[in-house]
Amino acid sequence: MAKDIDYLKSLIRSIPDFPAPGVLFRDITTMLKEPGALSLAVEAMLGRFARTEVDLIAGIESRGFILAAPLALRLGCGMVPIRKPGKLPAPTLSQEYQLEYGRDAVELHRDAIRPGQRVLLVDDVLATGGTMTAARQLVEGLGGKVAGISLLIELTFLDGREKLGGCPVESVIQYT
Repeated sequence: MAKDIDYLKSLIRSIPDFPAPGVLFRDITTMLKEPGALSLAVEAMLGRFARTEVDLIAGIESRGFILAAPLALRLGCGMVPIRKPGKLPAPTLSQEYQLEYGRDAVELHRDAIRPGQRVLLVDDVLATGGTMTAARQLVEGLGGKVAGISLLIELTFLDGREKLGGCPVESVIQYT
């Protein structure tokens, strides 16, 4: 498995000063274009959650969608999108959050989650934890229970995990 993770890490491109000066962006599109890499990433992200009861996966815009859909297929559950404001057509619940380089918000359809449903949150990168905290607040605001958080990449030096409380968090690749 360590060999697979090293392989995935070798396929991720680093882009300095994107989307703002001083930010080093980890771009997974270079990984996605390689045959078999998405499958390896999904299997690694499944990890400990393979035996977790999950009713829905919530994928966070936009690269989180790419990873969430195959995870939902593997777990035999549904998938709902968490999107930037104004992108969902039905009534939404919105949550603002702080980024390392500004403010933003995410939204979820008000009918996306029923009270008591177990939701696995999925995204490509955990940085400061703002986006994931907002996503968690949306799920819990609709009565859902966060079963865990599965990430491809974690930027551990930004301490985003600390904002996520006692929620089970798994990341495949860590940048320290």
